[in-house]
Amino acid sequence: MGDKNRYSDEELMEFKKIILDKLEKAQEDYNMYKNSITQSDGNDISDTSPTFKVLEEGAATLSKEEAGKLAQRQLKFIQHLQAALIRIENKTYGICRDTGKLIAKERLRAVPHATLSIDAKNGGK
Repeated sequence: MGDKNRYSDEELMEFKKIILDKLEKAQEDYNMYKNSITQSDGNDISDTSPTFKVLEEGAATLSKEEAGKLAQRQLKFIQHLQAALIRIENKTYGICRDTGKLIAKERLRAVPHATLSIDAKNGGK
């Protein structure tokens, strides 16, 4: 990397494509979680025994809680990806916010919303 202090426009476009692909998938997942919270699946338990009904409602509540947590986590991921797109537009993408040096391409390909280099993330510089 040498003295290079930012990624080229071509490199930024490569990262933008990776981020847009991940963003599309993340939004699909988010919508799936959100839908699982708001819709019932049509498996009504009204004709079953009262004990089973209580157990089923408890499981449904737990499932909704889990889906809610997953949806919240997915929304946070989407926000991180959107922030990465802004950094691409500003041409500040891939620069470690701690050291000011470029984050390795391999890291950005694996975690495209990363804002810290591996060294900075692990506490070293």
